[in-house]
Amino acid sequence: MLDPIRPANPRIIAVANQKGGVGKTTTTVNLGASLVEDGYNVLIVDLDPQGNASTGLGLQAKDRQTTTYDLLIEDAKIEDVVHPTHIDGLLIAPATTDLSSADIELVSNEKRSYLLRDALRQPAIDAYELDFVLLDCPPSLSLLTVNALVAADSILVPLQSEFYALEGLSQLLLTVREIRQSANPALRIEGIVLTMFDKRNNLSLQVERDARENLGDLVFNTVIPRNVRISEAPSYAQPVIDYDPESKGALAYRALAKEVTKSTQLTGNKG
Repeated sequence: MLDPIRPANPRIIAVANQKGGVGKTTTTVNLGASLVEDGYNVLIVDLDPQGNASTGLGLQAKDRQTTTYDLLIEDAKIEDVVHPTHIDGLLIAPATTDLSSADIELVSNEKRSYLLRDALRQPAIDAYELDFVLLDCPPSLSLLTVNALVAADSILVPLQSEFYALEGLSQLLLTVREIRQSANPALRIEGIVLTMFDKRNNLSLQVERDARENLGDLVFNTVIPRNVRISEAPSYAQPVIDYDPESKGALAYRALAKEVTKSTQLTGNKG
């Protein structure tokens, strides 16, 4: 009998921004950990050749024998790619630098934009009883990012609180519109989250005002502060909510998770 509180499929959220250094991986890892803390099962799919999400969750390079490169290029089985982490309920499909050649290798594939979507539809994924799949995208509008947007239900955009932030966002939103028109009509904006926010800094406050004036309800109420604990946590292979549970960064990511789950009927399978 089907569990009435479980969805037929997990919610797939692409965490994307073509600009580097805006907090994509940090947001993916900490949002995932916060969702798990709330009782959800989460898979993080590392699509960045730098593999920082994998490292940040304690998976060493020597342990990444089968990766998201194999999932996309070699048609690997999902169960051969997914690894547990030290956090019960949080899984990782890791990446290595092999992914850096994926764009070139995908160009000649007729289904090049749909490979991740198809991989995440493998029947074997049902065994993980996932509630959320978070896709950590590379800092570019490459075929890897396109694959993520085609596979996703929604896109969550970390937006650094700095000059030119909104200008860079326009190109990403244009790409989202193109994906809707061609490959994934159901793709929606999950939300835009301001990162590295310093309320003492006039520029941060101005970026927030501009974002809310121009984008309205698309901007999450939660802002992620510039917080040293967030920066330190990856060096200990921990999300900040484990590294320093009471830090401002940890509290912010917990609040973001609450906003993300607000629209769902799930109660969390541990809650």
